[in-house]
Amino acid sequence: MKEQLLKLKTEALEQLKQCNDNADIEKVRVQYLGKKGELTLILRSMGSLSEEERPEMGKLANEVRAIIEEEIKQIKEKASHHESAAKLKTETLDITMPGRIPEIGRRHPLLKVKEELESVFMRMGYDVISGPEIETVANNFDDLNAPYDHPSRDWSDTFYIADDLILRTHTSPMEIRVMKEGKLPIRMVSTGRTFRFDDVDDTHSPMFHQMECLVVDKGVTMANLKDSIDQFVKELFGSDMKTRFRPHNFPFTEPSAEVDVSCPICMGKGCPSCHGTGWSMELLGCGMTHPNVLRNCGIDPEVYSGYAFGMGIDRVAMVKYGIPNIRLLFENDVRFLKQF
Repeated sequence: MKEQLLKLKTEALEQLKQCNDNADIEKVRVQYLGKKGELTLILRSMGSLSEEERPEMGKLANEVRAIIEEEIKQIKEKASHHESAAKLKTETLDITMPGRIPEIGRRHPLLKVKEELESVFMRMGYDVISGPEIETVANNFDDLNAPYDHPSRDWSDTFYIADDLILRTHTSPMEIRVMKEGKLPIRMVSTGRTFRFDDVDDTHSPMFHQMECLVVDKGVTMANLKDSIDQFVKELFGSDMKTRFRPHNFPFTEPSAEVDVSCPICMGKGCPSCHGTGWSMELLGCGMTHPNVLRNCGIDPEVYSGYAFGMGIDRVAMVKYGIPNIRLLFENDVRFLKQF
């Protein structure tokens, strides 16, 4: 058995010297040291040895195994070194080539305008409030003094989820939610998505963004409303911008008005963009909070008064950046977004 072990060691070391890569080395290892390898076969015949020979042969077998394993380790290291050197020759990296600059996205114009509006009103002392997009009919219509035969209540104009739940048609329900909390005075704005059944055209979309403003306190007048709107328009569009108030009718305000701003392109002189009128599109609707709305929220209209106005953030963005079509805000065309 001693001769067999020594012969096995010599043959294994000779074969390892001829190996060129890790695959060849593994074949030799399995051949001699594997579970069915030649060393295992020799050790299985140790039962035929005398008790005096067994320890000696066992010790020799372990030495042979250790020598072969050490040789395999060294040969593997050399093979790995050669493989790495060969890779470096074929996989060269030209460090003089310019790197690839990753394309960085842009802030969406709607998000920019929304955050800018919130910032303007926070500087004016307003709280920014957020609320749910799924609203109750009571908050969206009833408590806002909307008549039961108002067209906006029809299933063809509003997205109903249930008889008493809808996708909110405006951000005005946040006024009701805040007033019902009973913490006076109130000075708040709320922004978010709103939903109405609208045919898509250059200025209309069934999903759009609104900002709602509400002030309730003692002694609040229409003069306060006009001053607040003038101030925020100048903050947002520039000190040269002018506003125009036109009488209108809203169920939740009385008196009510629609507000236009001067054309930001010609500054009121008249140009093709404003069709020669000097005024841009309607920016917002506003008015003094209707006494019925105050009563519905538990506020005495004989003691408190207030004003409210709401605007489409999409339209503000269109005026601010001269965007001619509201569809551009939702199509996510990278060529369009790169302009901002």
